Amino acid sequence: MKKILVVDDDVGVLEMVQIALEGEGYRVQTSLNGACFQHMHSDLPDLILLDILLSGEDGRELCRQLKNDEKTRHIPVILFSAHFSGRDTTPLSGADAFLPKPFHLVELRDLVKRHLYAKEPTRGHGSSSGNLPVNI
Repeated sequence: MKKILVVDDDVGVLEMVQIALEGEGYRVQTSLNGACFQHMHSDLPDLILLDILLSGEDGRELCRQLKNDEKTRHIPVILFSAHFSGRDTTPLSGADAFLPKPFHLVELRDLVKRHLYAKEPTRGHGSSSGNLPVNI
């Protein structure tokens, strides 16, 4: 089972994303801040969803640190934010993708699948729950 780490300072977003991704068959860990990265040693996630604007932290800088670390640089990082400059600054952080808030759960699901299974042979993953018209 693939593990996804979701980092956002909004508990509501964390809960909704966790429910949606667990419904797709992923193991989801959540965190309200970037301190979780200091404790990542052996059980690394397969993908990280990281909010750009965290309380007192910049997700882009956290992403740069992850991508500069030999043990975590291979992990796909998807930045997400309602901030207007998010899409423009994502490439500078080394992130693999950007998802603007608000987003439909189907957009989240498709982006996660694309980055989790980009290097694997094509086969069915997760459930096929169709379009979920819920905005986050």
